Amino acid sequence: MKRGSGGGSASRVAASKGVPFSKNPMLAVRLPVWRSRVVLFLLFAAFAALAGRALWLQGVSTQFLQKQGEIRYARTLELPATRGKITDRNGQVLASSIPVKAIWAIPDDVLLAPPEKIRALGQLLDISEADLRKKLESDRSFVYLKRQVEQDIANKITKLNIDGIDERKEYKRFYPQGEVMTHLVGFTNVEDVGQESMELAQQKTLVGSTGSRRVIKDRLGHIVEDIGSIREPHDGKDLMLSVDSKIQYIAFTQLKDAVEKFKAKAGAIVVLDVHTGEVLALANYPSYDPNDRTKLTGAQLRNRVMTDTFEPGSTLKPFTVALALDTDRVTPATRIDTGAGHFTIADRTISDTKAHGVITVAEVIKESSNIGTSKIALSMPAQEMWEMFTKVGFGQQPKFGFPGAVAGRVRPYKSWRPIEQATMSYGNGISVSLIQLARAYTMFARNGDIIPLSFQKMNEAPLGQQVIKEKTAREMRDMLETVVSPTGTAPQAQVAGYRVGGKTGTAYKVENGKYAMPRKYVASFVGMVPMSAPRFIIAVMIDEPTSGAHYGGQVAAPTFAAVASNALRAMNVPPDSSVTQIIIPANAQEGM
Repeated sequence: MKRGSGGGSASRVAASKGVPFSKNPMLAVRLPVWRSRVVLFLLFAAFAALAGRALWLQGVSTQFLQKQGEIRYARTLELPATRGKITDRNGQVLASSIPVKAIWAIPDDVLLAPPEKIRALGQLLDISEADLRKKLESDRSFVYLKRQVEQDIANKITKLNIDGIDERKEYKRFYPQGEVMTHLVGFTNVEDVGQESMELAQQKTLVGSTGSRRVIKDRLGHIVEDIGSIREPHDGKDLMLSVDSKIQYIAFTQLKDAVEKFKAKAGAIVVLDVHTGEVLALANYPSYDPNDRTKLTGAQLRNRVMTDTFEPGSTLKPFTVALALDTDRVTPATRIDTGAGHFTIADRTISDTKAHGVITVAEVIKESSNIGTSKIALSMPAQEMWEMFTKVGFGQQPKFGFPGAVAGRVRPYKSWRPIEQATMSYGNGISVSLIQLARAYTMFARNGDIIPLSFQKMNEAPLGQQVIKEKTAREMRDMLETVVSPTGTAPQAQVAGYRVGGKTGTAYKVENGKYAMPRKYVASFVGMVPMSAPRFIIAVMIDEPTSGAHYGGQVAAPTFAAVASNALRAMNVPPDSSVTQIIIPANAQEGM
C-alpha cells in the first residue's frame, strides 16, 4: 500500500511541476521509429492483398469457385451403349447383351456399417468377408466390389441399405449356343471389349459409343438431382454372320463324336458354300462355354481351323495333277509307271502303300499314289508348282477378316531339290491351315476359279479369279468322285442319294520342326457335294487319332459323310444319285 501510495504521489508531483504524461519515463520507446512503420506497412499490404484476392474471386473470377464447388457435388455418369447382337444367316441370336450391375463402394463410409451387414454383402457378392474387408481397407476413395452382377442380386444388395454402396449399369454378353458356336463368335471381357473371333474382328461395328449425363450427388453418393444429358449413347450395330446354326450344330456334334471315338487329341471342321464363299460352319474340339470361362484352357481356346497348320498329305495331290492337266502335260488317261511301290530319288525313297504298277493319271488320284504324283511333279518346273500353290492361297496371309488366321508355309521354289519337289507334290514339306485347304478346293467345285471367303452373310456372289481351265476342273471332279467309290480310298465318305467327291490325307505330325517320334498322325478329308452341281465344301482334320485307325479315309471321311448328309437335307438340296446302298469294303483304307 505504501508503494502504491508513493507511486501515485510521485505522479501527482510530476504533474504539479508541469511535466506531460506522454513524457513519463515509463512510456519511453526503446525501438527505432522506422521499425514500427515497416510493421504497419506490412500489415496494411497483407490486408490489401486479402481484399484484392477476395474481390478477384468473388467479383471477377467466379468460375474457379463454381468449379471447386461442383467437384464436391456434381458428377458425370457414363451411359453405356448396348453392344450389337450377333445372329446367324437366318436371324437366330448367337450373342446378345443383357443388363447387369457393377457394385462399387466408398470404403470409408462402408466400413462404418454394422459387421452383419458387411458379412451379408460378401455373401451376396460371393466374396469372403476377409477379401471384402481387404478391398474396403483400400486407401482409394472409390473401389469396384464386383462387376457384372445379376439384377436380382443387385436388388438384394440395395435392400441392405449400406451407406457408401452404389451400383452402375453395364452389360454382360450372353451366348445362347455355348460351346457349339464359340470359336466362330468369340467372347468379350468385363469391359465389353471383344477378345476372340468375330467379337474381336468386328469390335468397332458392334461396340457403339457411350453417352454421359451430369448429376448432383450427396455425401453418401446418392443422386439427388439430374442436371441433364451431355451426350446420348448410340448402340452398336447388329452383325449377321454367314453361319447356319443347323449346319454348325451338325458339324460340331459329329466332330466331337469323331474325336472321342478315335481318342484323338483334337479336331477341326469347316463347311463352305461353293456359290458364295460363305462359311456355313466352323467348329473345333475341344471347345469351351463362353458363358463360363473360369476353367478355360489354351487347348480349348485354340481355333484350329484358322490358327493351326499341318502337312496336308495326299489332299494336296489334286493340285499337282490339276497343274499337269492344265498345262497339257498329261491327260486323265496318261499312263504312269509306279513300279513295285518304291521310287528312289538320290538317296531318298518314296513309297506307296502297295504296288500299283502302271496306272493312269486318274488312277493316281483314286489310289492316292505318292510315286505317281511325284513323277508327274518332276515333269514340271518347280516355279509352276510354286505359282499354283500361291494362287490358291497356300503360304499367303489370309484376308478373311478373322483374327489369328495364319499363312502357312511354302518355301521359295529356287531352293527346292528334286526330292523336295516330289514330296511337296503329295503334301509333305508344306504346311497349310484347314480353312486354306477348304478354300483351295473351291477351285475344283467352281469350274476353275477361286473366290474370297466371307464370315458375314452375302447378298450376291463375289467375283472369282480363274486359276485353272474349266475343262481341267471338270476332269478333276471326275477323278475326285472315284476316290469316294467303293473301290477308292474313301468309301466311308459316301452319302446315300448323292454323288460325292473328295480326297483323303494322312500325314506325319511335325513337332518342333521335326517329324514326331514315335509316329503321330494328322488325318484329313476334303470333299464336295453333290457332284452334279457342288454346293458344299467340307474339310475335316483329326489330330493324333490313337485308337488304332489313323488314315484319313478311316478317321476323317466318316465325319464328312455324316455332316454332308445332314447338311444337304437341312438345306433341301435335291438328291442327284439313285444309289441308296452304301458299300464299304472291310479293308477300306487310304494310302500315304
